Amino acid sequence: MGIATANKSTVKGQNMSDYKTIVVGTDGSKSSLLAVERAASIAAAFDATLVIGCAYYETAEDASKTLRQDSVQVLGDDPAQKNLAAAKEAAEAVGAKKVEAEVRSGSPVEALMSLVTDHRADLLIVGNRGINSLTGRLLGSVPADVARQSDCDVMIVHTVS
Repeated sequence: MGIATANKSTVKGQNMSDYKTIVVGTDGSKSSLLAVERAASIAAAFDATLVIGCAYYETAEDASKTLRQDSVQVLGDDPAQKNLAAAKEAAEAVGAKKVEAEVRSGSPVEALMSLVTDHRADLLIVGNRGINSLTGRLLGSVPADVARQSDCDVMIVHTVS
């Protein structure tokens, strides 16, 4: 799975070489770490800054308000920090040089949109978990929701069958 030389390619009128900041989320799952590794490979290829985010819920009551089954519900800041440490290590192992990691309180979609806005990201990368499930079709999924809401390019990578 190499990265094609895409410096002359364009996406939405933007040179792909213009990707300077890439955001990816993790919830600590194997699927999300595959998305992190793919994002890290792309960040390394384009010498971009990779921002890895992890959303967390402050209380079990907050977590129970979301009916999503496509994301692991991280409860509390400590597990989120551990997820980020593992993701950052995985990203650096793949070759990403400029890696930042942040936790955000709230749902995964809220956290990712906040990171994209705050960092003025050019590209958001998410895994495909939940996008083809019945629940995902009826209630929405993280990949589908961020694709609809994002002001930057969104890449949905195949992380689950």
